[in-house]
Amino acid sequence: MCGSQLHALPEGVQRVATVLLEAAHPHAPIMLNAAARTAQEAADGLGVQLGQIAKSVIFKRKADEVAVLVVTSGDRRVDEKKVSALVGKVGRADAAFVKAHTGFTIGGVSPLAHLNSPVTLLDADLWRFESIWAAAGHPHAVFCLEPEDLKRLTGAPVADVVETT
Repeated sequence: MCGSQLHALPEGVQRVATVLLEAAHPHAPIMLNAAARTAQEAADGLGVQLGQIAKSVIFKRKADEVAVLVVTSGDRRVDEKKVSALVGKVGRADAAFVKAHTGFTIGGVSPLAHLNSPVTLLDADLWRFESIWAAAGHPHAVFCLEPEDLKRLTGAPVADVVETT
């Protein structure tokens, strides 16, 4: 992606694209025609399995109000108790908290390029797939990566953070 193309993107997507470019990641963000605010919308728009969507869920750690990012497989639900056991008691984060801490609106929260570095956990179930897709800073923007890329780009640990089915 060249500089002129980068400046045509929404600000959040520009931040993600810059991080990906600096990390020599082979896939730049792409803009979808329709919004992908949910994992199901993203999977439908991309023609991939729901589990291949790396959804970013933001919690607020109660002790210090730090953002906690859990990147989970789109077909899984985060177990708040498991997350709390790993990082301290957490609660749901509202839209204003998410925007203030990440710089992204709900539905476009990327796993990287946050305004403030969150505490991050990666769902081990993402490793079921060779390739996954994550939000790229805007409800219409996504990028492709492998689970190991996600680990390398975020530096986050892999954990069991989902509800048992």
